[in-house]
Amino acid sequence: MFERLIESHPARGSRKSMAFGTVSLVIHALVIVAAVVATLTVGRGAPLARVDTAMVYIAPPKAPQQQKPPTPPPAGLEVPLKGFQTVVAPTEVPSNIPPVNLQEKFNPKDYSGIGVEGGVAGGVAPAGEVYLEAVVEEAPVLLAGPEVRYPDLLRQARIQGRVVLQAILDTTGRAEPASIKVLRSPNPAFDEPSRNWLLHAQFRPARVHGRAVRVLVNVPIDYRITTA
Repeated sequence: MFERLIESHPARGSRKSMAFGTVSLVIHALVIVAAVVATLTVGRGAPLARVDTAMVYIAPPKAPQQQKPPTPPPAGLEVPLKGFQTVVAPTEVPSNIPPVNLQEKFNPKDYSGIGVEGGVAGGVAPAGEVYLEAVVEEAPVLLAGPEVRYPDLLRQARIQGRVVLQAILDTTGRAEPASIKVLRSPNPAFDEPSRNWLLHAQFRPARVHGRAVRVLVNVPIDYRITTA
């Protein structure tokens, strides 16, 4: 009888375990089926509408335009000044510019006063502005001069013509030696006698507002052979 009681306990427990396992399996199966069904229904929802974003740029306000003031006309003189000339700027770059000597030294002691072109400022240089003969109020006039020396060889060869000299007459009516230039000559043998004549000639000086001034002049000297 004891053995029958021991055998009865295991049989009763195994039935309960099988019943509980069957119920648990059914419950889990229902949960899994419900989850699958819920997932499928969520994916079938209505599609969302897409909205495109448009970028709008607003231009900044324009600043008010300021009117430029009118350009004033160039100042002019009612009466043109005498002794001034209009300088015209060259349109072409000169190609005959002498080379620059970089080895040349500058001596500040040699730059005092006005100076003379081609020399040093060791003496008294002529002062005053140089006027053109066409702009002075009183043109220079020849007062006296030595006799023109005709070169003998040119006289014998019967060569004659006109020599034109250019020079600056100072306020005393004398030609400045450094300013004498030969502009035109029929023969080089006429140049030296013409220079000597101009150096010893006496002119009445040019005047502006009654004041004697330096003036640039052209002096012609004629060489003619006269027949007796």
